Amino acid sequence: MFVFSKKTAAIVTVSLLVTGLAAPKNNILESWVTDPSQQVFFKKRSSVAAFSGKANPGNAVILVDDKTRYQSIDGFGFSLTGGSALNLMKMKASSRAALLKELFATDQAHIGTSYLRISLGASDLDEKVFSYDDLPTGETDPELKKFDLGYDKQYLIPVLKEILRINPSIRIMASPWSPPVWMKNNKDTRGGNLLKEWYPVYAQYFIKYIQAMKQQGIRIDAVTVQNEPLHPGNNPSLQMLAPDQAEFVRDHLGPAFAKAGVKTKIIIYDHNADRPDYPISILNDAAARKYIDGSAFHLYGGTVDAISSVHAAHPDKNLYFTEQWVGAPGNYQTDISWHVENLVIGATRNWCKTVLEWNLASDTAYRPFTDRGGCTSCLGAVTIDQAQDRVKRNPAYYIIAHAAKFARPGSVRIASNLLDGLPNVAFKTLAGKYVLVVLNKQDTARNFTIRCNGRFADVVIPAGATVTYTW
Repeated sequence: MFVFSKKTAAIVTVSLLVTGLAAPKNNILESWVTDPSQQVFFKKRSSVAAFSGKANPGNAVILVDDKTRYQSIDGFGFSLTGGSALNLMKMKASSRAALLKELFATDQAHIGTSYLRISLGASDLDEKVFSYDDLPTGETDPELKKFDLGYDKQYLIPVLKEILRINPSIRIMASPWSPPVWMKNNKDTRGGNLLKEWYPVYAQYFIKYIQAMKQQGIRIDAVTVQNEPLHPGNNPSLQMLAPDQAEFVRDHLGPAFAKAGVKTKIIIYDHNADRPDYPISILNDAAARKYIDGSAFHLYGGTVDAISSVHAAHPDKNLYFTEQWVGAPGNYQTDISWHVENLVIGATRNWCKTVLEWNLASDTAYRPFTDRGGCTSCLGAVTIDQAQDRVKRNPAYYIIAHAAKFARPGSVRIASNLLDGLPNVAFKTLAGKYVLVVLNKQDTARNFTIRCNGRFADVVIPAGATVTYTW
């Protein structure tokens, strides 16, 4: 047995039964722990648990069964906002290289972030608002002759190229916050609606973006149609109601992608779990759904289990969790616990193929952000202190590390039942290893036993801790 905490809290005994799995290749169970109360953050335990043949009858049981399989995993990661890229590019080249390797390298020494979301044009965490076809007031560009990646060439694209050199297989999703203002009814970067007369041109705008990024050596795996279409208060932003999104995908974006031979996935909604009716209504349109890969969710409203209602209605379509912020200044104990339970565990147990935290990197003042609606307190997964050339790792860093390092792309979620106070999720990797992420929600340590093919390993998880077990 190995013990994570020196506390003498009462121990509650449970058991974890693993059925239907091949016997472990060795007798060793490895684990990585985050225990904020002990100032332990994503540390591999130097002492390990060994499997043995002794059972502990009468223990409570969690069943993990790799014969029952759910969705495959595309990746765990962050949003590389324009502001994140700016902060990274302002670092010393050697410091940036070291941080990017730490974040994205897939060897055993690094966390292996496997998925990124970027903004198609500006997000509210850019230093300024821009699109790829900005024009003087009153002008339009129906043939998109003035389309140019422009500002993204300064920070975002160089950072992406550095990341791709470290991890060429990383997947990238792009989401627009607003089309060019000349396409909108309010002629403003914030709010308003996309004028129907520009639907065909806006579809071509997506294609030009995907093609231009490809010319830069950057493959866009997926696009969402609109970030938070029911929240027109950000700067930039756009309101796009479900019938309008259905029409845009059905009659313009989908056919345009098909005609151009664009293989990038089209993902709808990209907003809160309180409105599963939005994507369901679009997927109910047979002419639209044939172009759609799946739906994306955030959790600023609703509960994570609502996402499964979309799977129930359309089980052949994929689900993605694409954004959740950590508010500054952050709290390691409560933030990590909530996000692990609701995102790493909750979203994947509700069919999501990705779990993405929000902003990858901010500075010490949570900048940059746009005026008139930019997020002024979005804590990055890392804080970059340019003056000190120093990096601080924040809650989102550890939340993603607990899954990204182990449940690599292509891993499959497998069955595991829940015990009160010990939410968990299990995966089987392409290499045949098993991964179990467990959160202890209680204020006492929990003692439990991992059982696999008649062999057992006793472990202890500290109060409030997150542990990833692999074998």
